[in-house]
Amino acid sequence: MPSSPARARPTPSSSSPTSIRTRCARRRCTSISTSSASSPVPGSRCTTSSRATRGSGAPRTTCASTPSRTPHTCCTCHRGRSPPMTDAPVFPTLDPSIVEAVGNGVHHDPHSVLGSHRVAQATGEPATVIRARRPLAREVDAVLDSGDRIPLAHIGWGVWEGGRVGDVGDYLLDARYDDGSDWTSDDPYRFAPSIGELDLHLIGEGRHEELWRVLGAHRRSHAGASASVDGTSFTVWAPFVSAVRVIGDFNRWDGAGHAMRTMGGSGVWEIFVPGLEAGSNYKFEILGASGEWVRKSDPMARYTEVSPATASVIGETDYVWGDDAWMDRRRSTDPHQGPMSIYELHLGSWRPGLGYREAADPLIDYVRALGYTHVEFLPLAEHPFGGSWGYQVTGYFAPTSRFGHPDDLRYLIDRLHEAGIGVIMDWVPGHFPKDEWALARFTGEPLYEHPDPRRGEQKDWGTLVFDFGNPRVRNFLVANALYWLEEFHVDGLRVDAVASMLYLDYSRAEGEWLPNIHGGRENLEAIAFLQEVTATAYKRNPGTVMIAEESTSWGGVTAPTSAGGLGFGIKWNMGWMHDTLQYIEKDPMYRSHHHGDITFSFLYAFSENFLLPISHDEVVHGKGSLLAKMPGDHWQKRANLRAYLAFMWAHPGKQLLFMGQEFGQLSEWSEERGLDWWMLDQPSHQAIFDLVARLNAIYRDEPALWALDNDSAGFEWVDGGAAAQNVIAFLRYDRERRPLLCVMNFSGTPVHDFRLGLPHAGRWREVLNTDAVEYGGSGVGNLGGVEALDVPWGGRSASVSLTLPPLGGLWLVPE
Repeated sequence: MPSSPARARPTPSSSSPTSIRTRCARRRCTSISTSSASSPVPGSRCTTSSRATRGSGAPRTTCASTPSRTPHTCCTCHRGRSPPMTDAPVFPTLDPSIVEAVGNGVHHDPHSVLGSHRVAQATGEPATVIRARRPLAREVDAVLDSGDRIPLAHIGWGVWEGGRVGDVGDYLLDARYDDGSDWTSDDPYRFAPSIGELDLHLIGEGRHEELWRVLGAHRRSHAGASASVDGTSFTVWAPFVSAVRVIGDFNRWDGAGHAMRTMGGSGVWEIFVPGLEAGSNYKFEILGASGEWVRKSDPMARYTEVSPATASVIGETDYVWGDDAWMDRRRSTDPHQGPMSIYELHLGSWRPGLGYREAADPLIDYVRALGYTHVEFLPLAEHPFGGSWGYQVTGYFAPTSRFGHPDDLRYLIDRLHEAGIGVIMDWVPGHFPKDEWALARFTGEPLYEHPDPRRGEQKDWGTLVFDFGNPRVRNFLVANALYWLEEFHVDGLRVDAVASMLYLDYSRAEGEWLPNIHGGRENLEAIAFLQEVTATAYKRNPGTVMIAEESTSWGGVTAPTSAGGLGFGIKWNMGWMHDTLQYIEKDPMYRSHHHGDITFSFLYAFSENFLLPISHDEVVHGKGSLLAKMPGDHWQKRANLRAYLAFMWAHPGKQLLFMGQEFGQLSEWSEERGLDWWMLDQPSHQAIFDLVARLNAIYRDEPALWALDNDSAGFEWVDGGAAAQNVIAFLRYDRERRPLLCVMNFSGTPVHDFRLGLPHAGRWREVLNTDAVEYGGSGVGNLGGVEALDVPWGGRSASVSLTLPPLGGLWLVPE
């Protein structure tokens, strides 16, 4: 339990003797006299101790008071000198246990003891007592702005005390040691709290949407009586513990001198360290209920040491953004109704060795050449294990230091915005690793994780699960989402592993999970959290997008929270990915028996706002690259890949393609090496790159491919039943009903005179043919266009006869 705060003794009266401590002029002895409020200060006698007082490092001569009328004359210090002042203020006597707790840095509120404090006097005249912790010092003075010195007396455990009548204002502490050294420094315990009552209230309620502004380490100026003092404030949420200290290279990792104060019942601890600048490493040292100290990095750290080092770093940003025009457009634009073609990348292996700043130019040039609207980074929050790809986060508010300073990431995002490229980042609020120096058992007991392992542990991943029922934990995560959207201008968050949050029995056997209050398997607390984070993100940051990686048939993922949905803007269509890859991996001669795999996704394409992902998860761990999945020889593999990409871009929904697949990399991805960039020197792979660039160019220019992604009015089947020929054909429409025809031939042979019904006659231009020679194909097609005639077919008034290239796709638009 926390130690009790110091209790002031009653105000002295004629019947209440009180200790008075004064220091003689040479600061070699302490006069302690007993008086009453109505009696003069009596004399004293001096005794010399031959042993060093604890914490002082020097023998101590004490003038012990006696009820005597003789004037005070110290036997060693006052020979021939004036006696010390006899009108010294009266200080409350501290309980020895309080002094010991403060001296050892385990007091729950050291600021109530240390620093300067007003002391009421019997005369009505105010006085000030100054207490400081300076272990091993021989002498300690408080040096006022006026230059006056107030000598402090050692009262045990390295704690010193002194004072005077009236106010003292600002002061420094001057400590002298037996080795002749002299250390003058400011007193961290003389400053008011750096966190206000409103902030504490919001934290307690779990409703502080800008948590990063008040918790963690912050450079700030504290106003003093005569001047402002620069330094760093530290605040941390650590409820139900006895003591918290900040440690770092600034105090040689000994936190006893920087014990923090608890801020009421909020669970927040605080201290301001004057003079401490950005760049210093630090951690928190927490004394939990077990009586053991644990050392933890700051959950709110905005900068960290480079892994494998684990300390937090006092960060400071002076970055000046240059993307005002982008941010203005973002606020007035709905990305869900516009084109969204995403290039997903793992920054560390995209081009190994490049940091945030160094990656800016080559990444921008590359993405612009491909025509993508957005990039999506695998998680960039700090993580100790590179093999996790960033999905085991230890520093939720700190961009990983592997690639540079946080301002370097701001620069990269700023430059991407300047180039007209949106930025999405993967975000991992579902689970976190067990590293003992991070969030796991933060106070020595479960805090961020659910205390019951049946809800608090994800055994398959070896990680812990956040306690979504704790409002403060939810607040931590909601504020973190806002932090990336607002402080780093990220345009969207892709929320990882949503299914693992929604289901209490996710990847758990019978008996390994706890049902909800209704006996079901739905995680009601996680549902409430997801609704809160999506609603808050959209409310505060219009024009951003929240994307769910949700792999089940949970209903209403993209439905508004007001209708009981989770409130996401987009959901990954994992069913589409699974079914279509299962289809395209088969030899064309067997595809006719699995025609439903390529058509089934159209049945539910408008049940949610979908994104079609070919992500990192599909090209790793033995799954092979996208090109390697394709059947046939090298020519057939490339033809299959080109056709599949054309089908993907034409299908309702946004698109995401992982790096390397845009040029047909043969080897599967590994975070330990870079992409096979040399393949772009081969014409056959450069041709795939050129096709992706063409797909994106047409996609951006043709609203029919994106304007009604989430509306069935934007899609019509033309022929979905030609299973024997492995052919499908459909129309996409924009809001003005302007169509685009997509025809796919997934067989290995050309199909001639394939008739399709169309909405009207006239010239239809072939804007894409994946079998074109320029993309590495055989050149089979329709010579750039066809004439639709007033020949009814398939329930439509006009029709056209097409030549379909083998393993190819055609896009046509009316002229």
